[in-house]
Amino acid sequence: MPQASCLGETPLVMKLHWSPRSPFVRKVMVAAHECGITGQLDCVRTVVGGTVPHLELMRENPLGKLPTLVLEDGTVIYDSLVICTYFDTVFAPGKLIPAAWPARLTALRRHALGNGMLDICLQWLGERARPAERQSPPHIALWQGKVRASVDALETEALADEAADIGHLSIAVALSYLDFRFAAENWRDGHPRLAAWMAKFEHRPSMLATLPVDDS
Repeated sequence: MPQASCLGETPLVMKLHWSPRSPFVRKVMVAAHECGITGQLDCVRTVVGGTVPHLELMRENPLGKLPTLVLEDGTVIYDSLVICTYFDTVFAPGKLIPAAWPARLTALRRHALGNGMLDICLQWLGERARPAERQSPPHIALWQGKVRASVDALETEALADEAADIGHLSIAVALSYLDFRFAAENWRDGHPRLAAWMAKFEHRPSMLATLPVDDS
């Protein structure tokens, strides 16, 4: 019996190794919503991390990381940007990744910034989970400084309210992850333009349908 679809009973054609708390999975799901293909995803709850390898996942993705997409013909796609590129190319050409230059460059650069923020946050989160006496204050200060510098840089970006390309998705997911895991950072303080943009973007149906959940 096939597993239930993430969102409905539409015939399933792609298996997505999925977690409700992974920001990289969320980015892929937001992209799927924006491309109108959520009904074609079979979301398989997959737990990774810690010190125990997920051997079944590693047979499909040797990195053992989320998200991992498996097509009907067995083709395996990873990481999140490659999966989003696949959605954009096959299902909604140019919707997520502009074809024209320099819009394409801007979208990919913004994606890199949002994605980099997530990489830093996950390192920071891992360090925070260690016993207090084993945490590294210099590393935490470094990651905190980089996140703050990123938010400062985003305040100067001309983020269009109506746009939802791969750069906007990446930035919104990163800012939402700060709210989810690092609320004490209060990233909105001193960043009125960015906060106003996010207040609109986070109410897109694709964002509301993919809110993170801190399950077991």
